[in-house]
Amino acid sequence: MKILGITGGVGSGKSKVLHFLEEEYGAVVCQLDEVAKELQKKGGACYQKIIEQFGTEIIGPDGELDRSRLAALIFRDAQMRQKLNGIVHPEVKKWVEQDIEEKKKRKVPLYVIEAALLPEAGYEDICGEMWYIYAEESVRRERLKQSRGYSDEKIARMMEAQSPERVFRSACQAVIDNSGTFDNTKRQIGEIL
Repeated sequence: MKILGITGGVGSGKSKVLHFLEEEYGAVVCQLDEVAKELQKKGGACYQKIIEQFGTEIIGPDGELDRSRLAALIFRDAQMRQKLNGIVHPEVKKWVEQDIEEKKKRKVPLYVIEAALLPEAGYEDICGEMWYIYAEESVRRERLKQSRGYSDEKIARMMEAQSPERVFRSACQAVIDNSGTFDNTKRQIGEIL
């Protein structure tokens, strides 16, 4: 089984690439953000640890974590963010490793791990290869306006919060230029796979 890491900035078209890999190559896609959300739900591996660390005031009326209260805490305080990451990241990685083993038994040909912060997340030891989905900034901005209705200000904040392009390029073995037509992107993927 080939294990591939996919990363790239917001609006680069990662979702479209992931969908194509599922459809065309039978890939199983694992989005780290989605795994983290599941593990933070009531009964998940992170839920109780987060409450013990941050207190019961982050529990919403439904008994689940109030993600906006938790976000408010961690965005103000780098130490708090590190504490949360120290709880969540190891559990996500453990879940991914178990999922990979299970998918190997099922003879899945391609397992794709996606995260915007993949270069910083420490998955180099798991991924056989990492790809950077690149798109020109003007293309990314236009996509985010069209597909998500984001304002220029929101897009600027999101882009500033992400790693610079050089971090992605230095961490990845391949760069897929997704600035043009998707047929061109598919051709690049085919050449690499």
